[in-house]
Amino acid sequence: MGNSIQESTKLIKKVSDEIHTGIIGQIDLVEGLLLALLADGHILIEGVPGLAKTRAVNLLANICKVTFKRLQFTPDLLPADIIGTRIYNQSTASFETKKGPIFANFILADEINRAPAKVQSALLETMQEKQVTIGDETFFLQRPFLVFATQNPVEQEGTYPLPEAQVDRFLMKLVVTYPTMVEEQNIVKMVIQETKLPSVRELITPSEILTLQDSTMNVFIEDKLIKYITDIVFATREPEKYGLKLGSLIQYGGSPRASIAMAMTARAKALLDGRDSVYPEDIKAVAHNVLRHRVIPTYHADAEGITSDQMIQEIMGKIKVP
Repeated sequence: MGNSIQESTKLIKKVSDEIHTGIIGQIDLVEGLLLALLADGHILIEGVPGLAKTRAVNLLANICKVTFKRLQFTPDLLPADIIGTRIYNQSTASFETKKGPIFANFILADEINRAPAKVQSALLETMQEKQVTIGDETFFLQRPFLVFATQNPVEQEGTYPLPEAQVDRFLMKLVVTYPTMVEEQNIVKMVIQETKLPSVRELITPSEILTLQDSTMNVFIEDKLIKYITDIVFATREPEKYGLKLGSLIQYGGSPRASIAMAMTARAKALLDGRDSVYPEDIKAVAHNVLRHRVIPTYHADAEGITSDQMIQEIMGKIKVP
C-alpha cells in the first residue's frame, strides 16, 4: 500500500508543478483544487475578479484528460441552460432529450452567485445526487464529476447569496487573496508575453483520477483523530460546552457533513504530503477551508466585524489536540 501512496503523491506533485507553469503564486488555491480532486468533492472559490480563479481551474482541466465545460452564470440563466431539456423533433414527430453542459467531468461554474436561486439549486442538486432528471428520464453523471464554482464577495451589487443549506454541498470554500508585489510583477510579465493560456501537458486520465480517489480512501485515520474532528465541529454548534464564549456570534454551526468533509480532506492532505495516515496537522491545515462556509455568523457578529475565520481560529486554539 505504501508504494501506491508514494506513486499517487508523485503523480499529484507532477500535476501541481504543471499548474504552476501557468500561474504565479496562489499556492493555497492550487493545493485546494488538488485536495478537492483527491477527496472527490466540489469546491467554492471566492475572491474579487482578476485573481486567476478561472485560470487555475482551466489549467487543471487541461492537465487532466477530462471533458470540461465552463458555465458563465448570469441573472437570466434558466435551469434548462445547465441540465438540458426536452425538444420536439419535427422530422420524427417526437420529443428528444437535449443534454445540457452539466454532462462533463469538470464544471467551472463562474460567478455562481450571479444566478437566481432556481438555477443555483439545479446545479447544487446535480452536485449532491450526481444525477440529472430531464422530463421523466434520469441520467447518471460520469465520474469523476467535480464542480468548481467561483463567486465574487457578496457585498457586490447584482449577486444572489447562496443559501446556507446549499453552500454545505461544497467540500471546501477557498478565499483567494491579492498577490504580493513581486508576484504581481511576474504575473504582468507572464501575461503580456503570452496572452492566451499556456499549453500544459496532459498528465492524468479520468481513470487515474478515480484511482487517486481510491488511494485517498485508503489513507488511515485513527479513532482519536475522528473524535478530534467531531469535537471541533461540535464546538461550532455548542461552543459553551467547550468553554468558548461564541454563543451569541454563531447562528449555525457545522452539520455532520462538515465532520465527514474534514476527515476526507485531511486524508487528501496526508496523501498530498506522501503519508498513508492522517496527522493532527492535516486536520488543522484543512479546518478553515472546510468550515468557513459552514459556520454562519449571527447579525451581532457581522455588526462587530467578527468573521467565521476568526471564530474557527478561536475554536482550533481551544480544542485539545490528541
